[in-house]
Amino acid sequence: MLWVGTSAAADLKLARDWVGRMAEVHDVASPAAAVAGPPPAFAERSPAVVLVAVAAPGQWSLSDLVPVAIRWPLAPMVAVGGVLADGRRRSGPPLPGIEEVPWHDLPGRLAAWLADRDAGRAGTLGMPATARREHRFLEAGHTLGHDRGPVVALAAANGGDLDGLVDLARAAGAAVGRRSRGRPPLDEQAPVLVWDVGRLDADQLAWLRMLAANRPGLRIILLESFPRPDTAAVALQAGAAAVLGRPVSAETLAGTFRWVAAPSGLSAGQAAS
Repeated sequence: MLWVGTSAAADLKLARDWVGRMAEVHDVASPAAAVAGPPPAFAERSPAVVLVAVAAPGQWSLSDLVPVAIRWPLAPMVAVGGVLADGRRRSGPPLPGIEEVPWHDLPGRLAAWLADRDAGRAGTLGMPATARREHRFLEAGHTLGHDRGPVVALAAANGGDLDGLVDLARAAGAAVGRRSRGRPPLDEQAPVLVWDVGRLDADQLAWLRMLAANRPGLRIILLESFPRPDTAAVALQAGAAAVLGRPVSAETLAGTFRWVAAPSGLSAGQAAS
């Protein structure tokens, strides 16, 4: 894979570190550098994915990235949005033909894409650049039906959020186990827990530490309204396996199930430690 741009900021550094533990990644400082002097690994072949780091809105223009697409026309290009670019995903991708993924969702989305590729499926990453976001959602729904996810426990603050979480987990291929309103119980026996915290505060963080200490093997996936790298890093160190932003797609959640239960046992939290 090719990483284009800086990963100095805390959010993009976390994303870059996670990706580096999933695949071989080569770094270049800018789109111009990628075209002018590509890494030797890509002199004769195309990168599997071109990941363009977007630290702030407007950092790269379409004219910056077109030469990269011309250089490797078969390589899907994905923008990795940092905190300053995160809110824009609710109104659609900022650059035509380039899917933008928030930094915290990148491991899950990448795991889903790689699973599709290994299974011989095009998946959402293999769709044409002209595909709209709605088309990608529909394609993800067809793709998710091929794989069976884990048994997951669910927790959310209220019944409405919990019902939505049940539908989301099932759409991601998981079998739903215990459902809890409020905090998840400390004796949870499912291998994976999805906890919709809304906004992570000190009390929830303390409960997360107790839960992780009581169940060391439990993979805890937190859903937070607007993850920031500092709070995400604290949550990961407290025992979370991954922190995802709300709203989260079924494809992201399904890929995160794969990511946190990888054979190597490497979760997002371990990668950040």
